[in-house]
Amino acid sequence: MASSSIASFSSSYIQFPVQNLSPKLPAAPNKISKRRTFSAQPFIAAAALSELDTVAGDPSTPTKLPIKEIPGDYGLPFVGPWKDRQDYFYNQGREEFFKSRVEKYQSTVFRSNMPPGPFISSASNVIILLDGRSFPILFDTSVVEKKDLFTGTYMPSTELTGGYRILSYLDPSEPNHTKLKNLLFFLLTYRREAIIPEFSKAYTELFEGLEKDLAKNGKASFGDANDQTAFNFLARAFYGVDPKDTKLGTDAPGIIVKWVLFNLHPILTLGLPKVLDDLLLHTFSLPPSLIKSDYQRLYDFFYQYSGPILDQAEKDGLSREEACHNLLFATCFNSYGGFKILFPSIVSLVGQAGAKLQAELAQEIRSAIKSSGGKLTMAAMESMPLMKSVVYEVLRIQPPVPLQYAKAKRDLVIESHEASFQVKAGEMMFGYQPFATKDPKIFDRPEEFVPDRFVGEEGEKLLKHVLWSNGPETESPTIGNKQCAGKNFVVMGARLLVVELFRRYDSFDVQVGTSTLGSSVDITSFQPASS
Repeated sequence: MASSSIASFSSSYIQFPVQNLSPKLPAAPNKISKRRTFSAQPFIAAAALSELDTVAGDPSTPTKLPIKEIPGDYGLPFVGPWKDRQDYFYNQGREEFFKSRVEKYQSTVFRSNMPPGPFISSASNVIILLDGRSFPILFDTSVVEKKDLFTGTYMPSTELTGGYRILSYLDPSEPNHTKLKNLLFFLLTYRREAIIPEFSKAYTELFEGLEKDLAKNGKASFGDANDQTAFNFLARAFYGVDPKDTKLGTDAPGIIVKWVLFNLHPILTLGLPKVLDDLLLHTFSLPPSLIKSDYQRLYDFFYQYSGPILDQAEKDGLSREEACHNLLFATCFNSYGGFKILFPSIVSLVGQAGAKLQAELAQEIRSAIKSSGGKLTMAAMESMPLMKSVVYEVLRIQPPVPLQYAKAKRDLVIESHEASFQVKAGEMMFGYQPFATKDPKIFDRPEEFVPDRFVGEEGEKLLKHVLWSNGPETESPTIGNKQCAGKNFVVMGARLLVVELFRRYDSFDVQVGTSTLGSSVDITSFQPASS
């Protein structure tokens, strides 16, 4: 939720690549043999982490890797950032932008500029980390600072969030970070008993609607239906209210998308003609006044229906207004945004993986529920290893949180697999997660969707390299770190989606395309559950 680095919607770069964009680096030795695979869009890279002026695991042990100068440059002021922006969005595209530079410098650690650049950002210079070893330095708040870096090299106007710096923009060292993160922990537990039944209710409605659309049109858009369903679920589960019974009605998804665009337009592209797209989105900030009335409608909804949570916020020393803006952001930007991106990815990858995987999931899920007395519980889901692995593999291969930033608090050394590099205090570092989580020196067949990759003891050891939540999957969010407060909630939601799918259907087929905010997925057939 709100403490992820660039959460959910920021993964909304226009298109996922469909061609092989892997840098030509040495192949990884096989790690773990797996049987089922489905080829997904590929990325790779290789590099690593270090901590202090020493590194990799034990700060008292000097690095044995050669210390090299970080390759790359930033170009001339104004010109360099502008040229890199053109390559990133238009001339090359995001994945090729990174891949070409890895090949050029023969290094997964290098210097470059990150968008938006002039005139929105005057601090475009970053050190780019593109592997699973260097990447985790971005999470270590003992040596890096996260203040105002949620969206990277620029920060949206606080007019978009009621005049407040939201939790996502706070460093753990700031006083309000603890209060606000504790508020989100309270939100997640306050109505925890409602989560499973409200999810089941909401997504039963979704599937019933999809079945009607399928019968009428021959296909049904999962993404369109999921947008409204995800918000309905969050409102009912967290706040105990059905949006359609309020003044907000069914308007929330459309408002949220517009509001997120105003926050993230400097790092998005809408596919408009190049000159117009760049001028409109990347040169000047859109005026917050244009979205003010819509945002007020969202705020009024949350203020009216989050009374007990706002009461708790006041007890913890927060104003009701600041707390409400944070609840809105956590629910709409982070949680809703995560489900908007992640759920179509799950349906897409599982749908394309075919009948064998789907039959195994159906058997495992139904057997586990039967063993728990016919009731879906947390314990029942914990006894579904294949289902859990599928969710982790989707989070690995298409992480909804792809961009992370951090600033060095002091001089330090970072390591790639091949070398170590000195970083000066105050320098900004950036990591593109799909390269780190497809590191061939960590994962066997990193570009493939391997449903059972995380099954068993050896598979579970790889979970520390699943990083979507602004931290390893094996670690938990605390008030002292920036790991997503809703990490476990998002994983639970993803698991519930897979469970509800295969409680209801034996199999399904999909047609997959691209959209502005990730995957476009149409359901083309459902085979109802036979048992």
